[in-house]
Amino acid sequence: MIRFPKTLEDAAAGPGAFRAGATDLAERRRHRLQSGPLVDLRDVQALDEIVPLDDGGVQVGAMTSIAALAEDPLVQQAWPGLAQTAGGLATPQIRNRGTVGGNLLQEVRCWYYRSPRFVCLKKGGAHCLARDGDHLFHSCFDQGPCAAPHPSSLAVALQAFDARVSLHDGRTLSIPELIGDGRAPTRTHRLEEGALLTGVTVPPPIPGARSAYFRAIHRVRAEWPLVEVVAHLVLEGEQITQAHVVLGGVANTPRALPAVEAALVGGPASAERLAAAAKRAAEGANPLPMTAYKLRILPGAVLSALERATERA
Repeated sequence: MIRFPKTLEDAAAGPGAFRAGATDLAERRRHRLQSGPLVDLRDVQALDEIVPLDDGGVQVGAMTSIAALAEDPLVQQAWPGLAQTAGGLATPQIRNRGTVGGNLLQEVRCWYYRSPRFVCLKKGGAHCLARDGDHLFHSCFDQGPCAAPHPSSLAVALQAFDARVSLHDGRTLSIPELIGDGRAPTRTHRLEEGALLTGVTVPPPIPGARSAYFRAIHRVRAEWPLVEVVAHLVLEGEQITQAHVVLGGVANTPRALPAVEAALVGGPASAERLAAAAKRAAEGANPLPMTAYKLRILPGAVLSALERATERA
């Protein structure tokens, strides 16, 4: 059964999984990971708008396509790292169909989870099958118990900008509050059944803010990142006064890098300081046997994001 509600109240009133672009939901249903009724959000108004706020921030509707977010002039100017993240993920076809809310709430891409032949820990089994199997593209910051990296690139960028998601009942959550700490193996996010994500609010840019996105992949196009980085810096003159550096593709949640941030703040945005900070990108990592190679990628990926961000200074 598929319902087509016209209001948020009607959408949240009945049972069923919410469907937006369905680029991930359709695949999960095809692999028998999900079943039951659907609530299609196509007729719910005002969920696909990007609206400037009076304080200089922006409200992005959950049904906004990833392509629209990447191409929005305001987002490109004020939060370039967010626009670059949206423009760099997946393929043009998926960016045009997939939505902001769907990207945040998608499930992990682990082949053991996706295969109907296996019952892994995330599907209620006793063990994370990737740990003793093929985990080549999995976590190098092992937060346990699921070894799969978090799948949302937009979550990485939105965490770097201290964005908050809005729910239909008026609640707002930070990205860490939405995703959790990775310790609940069957949950990729903390939203309870029936909770409807309606949008994302990005705070106004701080004067002197610079940002950039970088991803390392193992083929040129259409690939999940081995490592991805969003660097969000604030400069006063040549001095770095604030820094947020967040990784994706390396842990069961987006991974902040406090050691890198501490090494950046309080000094000039010089090549030497950026390089020294980037060398600390792997601090705290505890890779699985097949993911240690990511530690060699991390410093270069972080440095590339920092260099791209400070080029705007």
